[in-house]
Amino acid sequence: MASNKDLVAAYDFCLTLAKSHYENFPVASVLLPKRLRKPIAVIYAFARTADDFADEGQFTRAERIANLQSYHKNLTDIDHRKYTGTDPIFIALDDVITQFQLPIYLFDDLLLAFMQDVVKKRYQTMEDVLDYCQRSANPVGRLLLHLNGQPTQQQLSESDAICTSLQLINFYQDILQDKAENDRIYIPQQTLAEAGLTEDDITSTNSRKLAPLLRHLFQQTMDTMNKGIELGNAIQGRLGWEIRAMTLGGIETLNTLMTQNDDNILSRPRLTRTTQLKVLLFSLSKNYLKRH
Repeated sequence: MASNKDLVAAYDFCLTLAKSHYENFPVASVLLPKRLRKPIAVIYAFARTADDFADEGQFTRAERIANLQSYHKNLTDIDHRKYTGTDPIFIALDDVITQFQLPIYLFDDLLLAFMQDVVKKRYQTMEDVLDYCQRSANPVGRLLLHLNGQPTQQQLSESDAICTSLQLINFYQDILQDKAENDRIYIPQQTLAEAGLTEDDITSTNSRKLAPLLRHLFQQTMDTMNKGIELGNAIQGRLGWEIRAMTLGGIETLNTLMTQNDDNILSRPRLTRTTQLKVLLFSLSKNYLKRH
């Protein structure tokens, strides 16, 4: 068991890492309940560093898998109350998992998704993409709910819908970047073929051919988001506010994608400061969120 000094240092390490680099993960949000900020930072530090093993740096494929497998071993040790290592992320994670009784399989699911990133660059069907989202995105929302207490099955299902939608939004706004940097395409091969398109159409200077398909995918994602839209209203306090803000932020991003003209439909949308403020203010109300 880590000393109190080591535990404090481990939490500080995770907080520093989380504040230096975050994306959709609600790490630095002022909306979060103060009691959850440290454990969320620890979970983020775990996910961020594992994700970097999969995508960043000059590691070989074998080295990436080995690094992720070492994370899996540390998780197994934590699950069996046998972790004695010195990695600050796992010192803090051991404490968080024990204190909040978090399901260990959710962390394993994240690792499986990162391992999949190393070896899989194409997805045949939309079901394959959604299966990936189940491991890459949905565990994050479920962990937040478990940190907050004992979620119901309905709340977990609604969280899955929101997290899957946010993951798909990331895919659709990063199509060119994912292809250029990692040769990764998340639009299913079957979906492209059914639309009479090929991978070459993704990197073509003429994005008009892709526009009808992308607008269809955007609407599918909005339909999925709508399945989780009541979650932020069901969760009390600041976490509910955070969930409403994330949901509304996703909806605003989708709306921006939908309204981009065909020539710019592959451009990553940027929410204006005015829109961001609107999201923050409107998410205060439990009556604002409605189906789109």
